[in-house]
Amino acid sequence: MTTTLFDSHKSTLENALKAIHERAYWSAYPEIPSGKIYGETARADGEAAFKSYLNNTFKLDQPAASGTVGSEKSPFGFDLGISYPKPDMNALINAAKTAQQQWKKASIEDRTGICLEILHRLNQRSFEMAFAIMHTTGQGFMMAFQAGGPHAQDRGLEAVAYSYAAMTQAPHQTTWTKRVSKDDSVTLNKTFHIVPRGLGIVIGCSTFPTWNSYPGLFASLATGNAVIVKPHPGAILPLAITVQIARDVLKEQGFDSNVITLAADAADAPITKKLVTNPAVGIIDYTGGNAFGNWIEDNARHASVFTEKAGVNPAVIHSTDNLRAMTGNLAFSLSLYSGQMCTTTQNIFIPSAGIETDKGHLSFDDAAGAIVKALDWLLGDPKRGAEILGAIQNQSTADRIDAVKKDGGDVLRESTPVENEYFPDARVCSPMVLRVKAGDEKLYMRETFGPIVYMIETKDTNEAIELAARCAREQGALTAAVYSTDSNVLAKAEDALIEAGVPVSCNLTGQIYVNQSAAFSDYHVSGANPAGNATLCDLAYVVPRFRFVQSRVPVPAATPAAANA
Repeated sequence: MTTTLFDSHKSTLENALKAIHERAYWSAYPEIPSGKIYGETARADGEAAFKSYLNNTFKLDQPAASGTVGSEKSPFGFDLGISYPKPDMNALINAAKTAQQQWKKASIEDRTGICLEILHRLNQRSFEMAFAIMHTTGQGFMMAFQAGGPHAQDRGLEAVAYSYAAMTQAPHQTTWTKRVSKDDSVTLNKTFHIVPRGLGIVIGCSTFPTWNSYPGLFASLATGNAVIVKPHPGAILPLAITVQIARDVLKEQGFDSNVITLAADAADAPITKKLVTNPAVGIIDYTGGNAFGNWIEDNARHASVFTEKAGVNPAVIHSTDNLRAMTGNLAFSLSLYSGQMCTTTQNIFIPSAGIETDKGHLSFDDAAGAIVKALDWLLGDPKRGAEILGAIQNQSTADRIDAVKKDGGDVLRESTPVENEYFPDARVCSPMVLRVKAGDEKLYMRETFGPIVYMIETKDTNEAIELAARCAREQGALTAAVYSTDSNVLAKAEDALIEAGVPVSCNLTGQIYVNQSAAFSDYHVSGANPAGNATLCDLAYVVPRFRFVQSRVPVPAATPAAANA
């Protein structure tokens, strides 16, 4: 049955396996929201599908729902009004355990084929997903389409490819013979079984519910584990659509659809602690804040835990041969999705003596001012600014701007509202830029999530590099940027930051930004500093989700009569 799915998607898998080996650019799913690629009516159909969910009950035939839950609000200014099945936790866990008994016995090819088909169908509904992402996270439409659709699907495919590679490193069966004497030998038939770790829990975040969830979700499914998806209460819809599609594929292929289920909850009645501490849970994938991520790591020791938390992402500016391109690149990076990306730069370290540029020497004030000027230009066109900034997902993020401002630092740029012509009630805030001294560590040596940027005046470049590395080492960081025309400075910065476990981008001035992480090539999160304990994606990310357990049976020696027969 499902061998057909494996065969029909085999070329996609083979290309993915080749890509993770070569680490060159490759993508399985087109990132351009074009009708020529997805169908002339794809956008209209996707928007209509999204609107059909509004003020309605999301259809999901899960077991033992006890009422409904849901209070999502679009950051662009309206209530979604969608209600979801409120799970009976014991019934949901029991249903997942039962479904896993059949799922774990499926062949590697069957499970892989089903995962690839789910990703294929998700790709076909990328416009629908884009609107769901946009109106739960606040991302602009283009970003919502790309990051929530094809880029997330690529990350899921990457996890499937790694899982397939890990599971097929050994044959399913072999005949083993050892000579024990001149005239005698022992022969065993050995079977190597893939044994899943246990129920997988995927805990979604509010800002990138699919991009951050798909790696763990598909890695656990491919390796034979049933998965319970626990979305953030503010961003349920994208993962509900995902679960619905996956359940449809499983059912069509003759599997219990409870291999994957949705566990939606409300912010004032959370269920995550109860869920992750259940002894049936063997795998936990978490994306979110440090405090709860640390709690899971400390209290769910019965499970394999994979976390992506938060960090303090630094940039060091020493010099540049293209000031306009550098400041433009930084301005876009700082503005994209209002600084709500886990990869957005927060701390920019500049020597007090200033920097050398193609425009001559710039003082600290002039260098910081050039970045502010680039921000003002980029966001000065409201239409362009609104699309880049999107909207603030959570009111607490908007409130943080004023709170941080009161803590100290000289304001170089106020956070200002940007009008969105299509959504006048959208919650939009442009980046606030603060100037501080290197000694003001209590202000910048912490995460201040959202559109908040620190320009930090350091004694010299050596201090800038040391502080940037210490940000990563002590507070965690997912990205770091360095700008210099001096190869010795670049080498020193790279050594210090790599040692601190943070990926480094040097002299980005074009259409690639420090925020971006490409599937099949970039290792997102190193797992080597407090920002997270796992990498998306590598073998270490998938191997703990299963074990090889062997059985062996002696092969009777052939009798002379049988041998002569």
